[in-house]
Amino acid sequence: MDAEDLIHNFNEIIVNPLIALMFGVALAVFLWGVFQYLQGGDSQEARSTGGRHIFWGLVGMMIMISAFGIINIVLGTFGISNPVTKEIIP
Repeated sequence: MDAEDLIHNFNEIIVNPLIALMFGVALAVFLWGVFQYLQGGDSQEARSTGGRHIFWGLVGMMIMISAFGIINIVLGTFGISNPVTKEIIP
């Protein structure tokens, strides 16, 4: 097992599922914020809390997308294939 296989396996088994999990958490926070915002009605405090959840959910999703992109740039620079992009872009 050489270094490329080790990096490939680490990326496939740990990093990509972790990014997907964190993206899912950020999406859940975003959707919870939308729910709170819409249910807030006349309560300014409830709408403010929902707005903060929406904002931080979006920030979290953007961070996860950026992390995925940076990892793919680094792997591409060193010529290591990423199993996720292999499936998306043959």
